[in-house]
Formats: sequence, C-alpha cells, structure tokens
Amino acid sequence: MSSMDKFILAIDLGTSGPKVAIFSTQGELIGSEFEETPVLLQPGGGAEQEPEVWWKAIEKAGKRLLSRGLVPNKEIVAIASTAQWSGTVAVDQDGNALGNAVIWMDSRGAPYVKKMVDGPLKVEGYGLAKILKWIRLTGGAPGISGKDPIAHILYLKNIHPEIYQRTYKFLEPVDYIGLRLTGSFAASFNSITLNWLTDNRHIEQVTYHDGLIKLSTIDRAKLPDLKPANAILGFLRSEIARAWGLREDVQVLMGSPDVHSAAIGSGAVRDFEPHLYIGTSGWLTCHVPFKKTDLFHNLAALPSGIPGRYLLTNEQESAGGCLQYLRNNILFPQDELSTGERPSNAYELLDRMAERTPAGSGKLIFTPWLYGERTPVDDHLVRGGFYNQSLNTTRADMVRAVFEGVAYNSRWLLKYVEQFNGRPVESINMVGGGARSNIWCQIHADVMNRTIQQVKDPMEANVRGAALLASAGLGYLKYDEIGTHVKIANTYMPNPDHRKIYDELFREFLAIYESNRRIYARLNKPFDPEEKILEIIDELEG
Repeated sequence: MSSMDKFILAIDLGTSGPKVAIFSTQGELIGSEFEETPVLLQPGGGAEQEPEVWWKAIEKAGKRLLSRGLVPNKEIVAIASTAQWSGTVAVDQDGNALGNAVIWMDSRGAPYVKKMVDGPLKVEGYGLAKILKWIRLTGGAPGISGKDPIAHILYLKNIHPEIYQRTYKFLEPVDYIGLRLTGSFAASFNSITLNWLTDNRHIEQVTYHDGLIKLSTIDRAKLPDLKPANAILGFLRSEIARAWGLREDVQVLMGSPDVHSAAIGSGAVRDFEPHLYIGTSGWLTCHVPFKKTDLFHNLAALPSGIPGRYLLTNEQESAGGCLQYLRNNILFPQDELSTGERPSNAYELLDRMAERTPAGSGKLIFTPWLYGERTPVDDHLVRGGFYNQSLNTTRADMVRAVFEGVAYNSRWLLKYVEQFNGRPVESINMVGGGARSNIWCQIHADVMNRTIQQVKDPMEANVRGAALLASAGLGYLKYDEIGTHVKIANTYMPNPDHRKIYDELFREFLAIYESNRRIYARLNKPFDPEEKILEIIDELEG
C-alpha cells in the first residue's frame, strides 16, 4: 500500500446479514466485518426482514471496521453497495420504512401474479399475448411462484392497502441502502428488473414501459426513477460521514444486486465465462452478448452491472442454506435434546465428515428444495428431503448427501445454461460461503464433470464485485481489466472414479422431482376457501 492509494467502502446486505469491507481501487481486500440479521418466516410462504435492523447492523459493522485503522479514513473516496435481490421495501416520503421488507423468499404474492398474467391460449400458465409482450420488452416475465418484487407489491396492495397507500416509493434492498446513505430515491437499470415493468431492449437506456405498468395496476408514482448502475447516486449524508469518521465528499454509487456483483467479484466477466455462487441461495450465471429468454426453465439475459452488457440470470432457492439448516435444525438445535452449545467450527466438522464418506453417500439422495425452487423449475410448492434412507445410513452419509444434493441441483441447472448459451462450459469459477469448503468444490467438480476454480476469498465476492464496479465507474479501472484483479486459490478437476455413481444418482435425483412434484403441490397448496366451495359443488353435481 502506498500513500497514494485510494479506497472504497463496500457494503453487501446478504440474507444472513450485512458485510462491510474496505478494498483498494485495484480490488485488494483490506479488511471486513459482518453482523448477523434474522429472517422472519410468516404463515403462507412469507419471509421478511426489518429494514431498521439492517441499517443498525450496517452501522455497527461499518464503525467496527473503520475503527481498526486499516487505512486512513480520509483516503476512502467512495461507498459501493450490493444486496440480496428481489426484495421490496415500502418507504414514505421521509425515507422511513413502512413495516418489514418483503424478501426474495416470500411467495405470498403468487395468487395476484397468476391473476395478472392469466389470459387465453396459455403457455406455462401465462396468457400468450401477455407473455410475448413481457419477453419482447423485458427479456423475462413475472415468476408465477410470486417471489418477484411485482408480486410483493401486489400482495401489499391487496392485503395491506394501508401500507400501499402510504408508500412513496417501493425500493429494492440495495436501493434502500442507497437511500439511507444519501437521502436520494432511485433504482438502477439492473436492480429494477424483477419488477418486470421496464423496456430492456435498449441496454444503454432502460425505461419504464407504460403498457406494462398499466397491466400491473401499480402506480407509476410509487416507483423510483432509474439510473445506470455505475451512476453517482449522491454524496454521503453529512451526519453519517461525521458518525463514521469519513469525508463529507465521499461519493455513493448506485450499486447492483448480489447476482450482478458476484459475477464481477468472481472474476468471470467475459462473455460465456461462468461463475457458480453457493451462498444461502445459489446460481450459475455468465455475461452474454444478447438478450434472450428461456421461459420454460426460468432463465433470462437481463441488464448487467457493467454498462451495455447482459447477464444470464437464474436462481436456485436453497444452496448453502441447506447446510445451515442441517447444522441448526438437525445436528445442533437448541432444544430439550441439546448437549451443549453449537461448536464454533461446525462447518469444518461437516467438511471432515463429508471428506471421509465415500462418494454417493451409500446411495442416499438429498433434494435441496427446502423453500421451493426457481430455476430450472419455477415451483414454490416443492420441498426437500432425504431419499433411500435405510438402517445402514449413517450421520456422515446424511452430511455428505447434503453437499451432493446441492451439487446435483447445480448440475441440473448447468444443462440449461449450456443450452441457453449454445456452447459447453469448460471451467467454472466458484464463490460464496460454500466455496470456502475444499470438499464441496471437489464434489461440484465430480458431480458436474467440470473443472472448478475456487476463487480466493470467495465469501468476499459480492463486496469485491461492488468495489470493482465502483472503481471502474470512477475511472480507476477499465471494465475489461476487472478479471485480472481476481485471484484463483485452487483448481479442482473431476475425479473419473466417481463418474458412474454420480451419473446414476443424478438420474434418480431428477426422477425424484418428477415422481413427487404433484404430491408436494397437494401437500403445500395454500387453502383457498373459494376453490374448496367449487370442489364441493362439483362433487354434489357429479
């Protein structure tokens, strides 16, 4: 580090909590801090978080990081943000949150989306004319599972009309952070995408489309104005600058959602160069030189965090969250059977158990759909579980099966990513908390039969991506140089000895979904009294 270096403070608001980090303008990680925040699960598929808890956690982590004196605070020239995507924060004109944020896991808006997209000549549940219009303009369409912001807003409009009426703007989490930092209400071309109300055909100038807004029944006045992802949102509010010990001329950039930031932080920035993210959720994405949609598998090329580029977007609902569930709810729950505190190195212990367990876990299969699925199937009613369990199944088998089940899901998605791109994938950069696990990287290589490149500091991919995008936006880097500033820690080649068992179990993994999806639909379908009355009438008439 030289006395001439400048630095960027990057904020990543993940589902498990915010991380705040300092990077040089060349992408060197200086230090980071994390604060955990809870998810509030609600009846009927609800998932919420408290915006004020988010902000207090950001402040706590940020102040703790800055107090360490890692760099001169006066050399921090910008703040960049990234955050969980597909969430909704309703705020009033003063910027106050009107209740909890509805986050990406929430499916309570599904009935209202289904009604909105309905029409004659249905295709995958969509009216033909409507779906063609959405795809032509946006590149995708509202998910019928009800987990997009357009569904959240319709849920609030129908179930909490008092909140809807009082709302000045509906913001994505990353744009809510920007509001708290600067006092400015805005959304970026890429953060707004999952509202499905923008015309994305001209990638350099994304705008709202009047016809889509009319179709949605959402008031245009309640939607934020749009800016490019690399635009300056404003200067840091003076009271925050004083409290954090920063200069008052620190610039705050628009920022991007986590999918877009991770694509940058993974170093895979060239067209068709993929990265696999294993965090609470997961995805396998890459930049592409075209606007394209695969409606049948919930894949779409949407505006990227890099100006003028498209990013193939998708999401698998539960990835690392499955391992967290295993740790918290099965192996180390705090209940009557607990024998003590959860070990602080629990994930290291799980890695060891997975490493010493033979590939295939004794043919035990875990399906990771603990909160439904988005890609490659849009099915919010499917659920996870262990299959082919016997008296011979060990706890170690169950642990490794969770690692493998997430990898089977990644392989399932890989098929449609390659189909979308029209070319095979040779190697994949792996990031997120799951990429810290050497054995999970190797399992992914074996199951997917692809080379896995473990990115250095993989848990920092989101904040690193936010910082690198900011650095490029401010002119410290060129966008096409970003990949050279991300280092690879290890490379994992597929083990040919595991090919036969993983091919067999992957076929059965797919068969489990096809054989059980209707059962899950019946078990998890929300009770609809009107539909029940119609069923009774049909029975009586029959």
